[in-house]
Amino acid sequence: MTDTTAMPATPQLDAADNPLLDFSGLPRFSGFEPKHVSPALDVLIDEARKALEQVTEDSVPLTWDDFVEPLDDATERLGRAWGIVGHLNSVADSPELREAFNANLPRVTQFFTELSQHEGLFARYKAFAAQPAFAALSAPRRRTVENALRDFRLGGAELKSPARERFAEIQDRHAALSQRFSENVLDATNAFALLVEDETRLDGLHADAIEAAREAAQADGREGWKFTLQFPSYLPVMQYANDRGLREQMYRAYSTRASAGAVAPEDEGKRNALDNAPVIDELLALRQEEAGLLGYRNYAEVSLVPKMADSPEQVIGFLRDLAARARPFAERDLRELREFAAAELAMNALQPWDLAWASEKLKEARYSFSDQQVKQYFQLPRVLDGLFGLIGRMFSVSIRPDQAEAWHPDVRFFRIERDGELLGQFWLDLYARASKRPGAWMDDARGRRRHAGALQTPAAYLVCNFQPPVGKRPALLSHDDVTTLFHEFGHGLHHLLTRIEDAGVSGISGVEWDAVELPSQFMENFCWEWDNVRAMSAHVDTGEPLPRELFDRMLAAKNFQSGMQTLRQIEFSLFDMRLHAEHAPGLDVQALLDEVRREVAVVIPPAWNRFQNSFSHIFAGGYSAGYYSYKWAEVLSADAYAAFEEALAAPEPVAAVAETGRRFLAEILSVGGSRPAIDSFRAFRGRDPQLDALLRHNGMVEASDPEPSHA
Repeated sequence: MTDTTAMPATPQLDAADNPLLDFSGLPRFSGFEPKHVSPALDVLIDEARKALEQVTEDSVPLTWDDFVEPLDDATERLGRAWGIVGHLNSVADSPELREAFNANLPRVTQFFTELSQHEGLFARYKAFAAQPAFAALSAPRRRTVENALRDFRLGGAELKSPARERFAEIQDRHAALSQRFSENVLDATNAFALLVEDETRLDGLHADAIEAAREAAQADGREGWKFTLQFPSYLPVMQYANDRGLREQMYRAYSTRASAGAVAPEDEGKRNALDNAPVIDELLALRQEEAGLLGYRNYAEVSLVPKMADSPEQVIGFLRDLAARARPFAERDLRELREFAAAELAMNALQPWDLAWASEKLKEARYSFSDQQVKQYFQLPRVLDGLFGLIGRMFSVSIRPDQAEAWHPDVRFFRIERDGELLGQFWLDLYARASKRPGAWMDDARGRRRHAGALQTPAAYLVCNFQPPVGKRPALLSHDDVTTLFHEFGHGLHHLLTRIEDAGVSGISGVEWDAVELPSQFMENFCWEWDNVRAMSAHVDTGEPLPRELFDRMLAAKNFQSGMQTLRQIEFSLFDMRLHAEHAPGLDVQALLDEVRREVAVVIPPAWNRFQNSFSHIFAGGYSAGYYSYKWAEVLSADAYAAFEEALAAPEPVAAVAETGRRFLAEILSVGGSRPAIDSFRAFRGRDPQLDALLRHNGMVEASDPEPSHA
């Protein structure tokens, strides 16, 4: 654990009274109250400032132990405490916690901005790196220092007044706006509820979705069926409800969240208090101003400095190349859907709220199964057992239940071990609820770190938004849900199975943003292997595993509409990159999105659709000028998984697969951010990444295709 004996004494460090000041073990969630936030930060920021003063004294030797470690100790404690607050703000939102979070966000942002701009600290880091002894440091420590020097420059350390002060103001305002964007999306999502009182409108919905809606209405003391914009409630309506008006009503509410278009028609002249349009405009202006202060043409260039990609032009070229390859398949997908809808559904003009419903009908007709049918085989406990077993076999580890405090009764806690050695621990928070922001994510609770001879093991939060158990049945997952779970576990494994012991580059820390999705997308592939699927499936009523013939139909449907789905992701990615590469005063965000859609999309949403107003990834989630990372990393992950496919074709496949798993652990997961991601990929694959595996896995390969390009 962190050793603070060398640190200046800090007043009022009372871990017994304030759980945010207790670093002796895992977070004490049960004792946390929002009132603890400000007093804890008083102590921890003060402690960090004193550490900063200490290490910037000329008398302090420029060694790792004397110069780097003391400040790392203090900032890690601050980061862990603030991380707990931020995590709870995402999964257990309340007015009191939101107030405490927003009140303290500026001071935390201000401290880390000051740290990144500290001329004395920057100068000492440069002197430290210039010493002959620097070359003798371990590779992870050299990488940590190199990253720090880069981050000083990106943090404005080379700026002079008044630019320094303006840069700091931008960071404060940016943090506040990102938080407001996220809150607006959450509040707008929770603000909508549709009570259906006519049971005939539920035609087509399956029993579990109807029962969940009935239970939601009963919880409000109402009769009928309550539907919300929480994804487990929203998606079944869009996929299965035969009532076209119901689908349209839900679609309109979902696609206008956090926009002025969400207000009632009679209030059209009023600005919606949750409208994110002005937030977006100000965020983009601040990012462009920040780029100018740092000497870059645009924010996209700033964003790419710590990533694998070299320039916005390279990313845009990559996306357009992939779009050109996917477009013929997307056009075929849409043509087939329209023909089916006209011939079988008496629907000559498909509207956006018809697409998921008609697609589900086409899939059922073509492959003789529905997502709802498959869902009955994936009980959450069984899926977890299958996932844990796969991870155990691949990486020679065991996962078993453990004990720790949590923030909600539904949350579970586990530990990962190898040969009796604790490697890491994680919380699982899998069900949707009103106090929790939408989506799925992994976040670190603490990183692996060795200090003063003691090893701190990593811990992670793994969060999803699945439908909770209905009645006495266990929670049931769609196959897409299973894939999401495997995806987030890939992130978790990257964080938990690291062997690096310097916090700045252990686990996911220091990994280039456009490579961080490699392990997560890699894990998704195992959701399509028969042995894994059979092991983790059991029908909720009969207990029988998923039949092989049903799995074969699923496999045949795996790339159903993959062309349309690929173009949709490229649409988001190209919009994001161009938005940050081409920003100018008065930029019309909607007009740019419309232009991108005309270039790459085959399905154009209604003019009133305001997708961007809830695009939290790029406005509140760290993916600004980085959403392309999903497709970029998918090239890496598909190519990495191809190594396992090659091993299966080897003369001795069992041994070959085991060896491939060992190398993936050693060269990708274990090394974290201790070296450039491209070096890790080359060490595993023996060459640069290629696009062909991604195209093949997505069923987008024709005999006439050009030679695959490099990512």
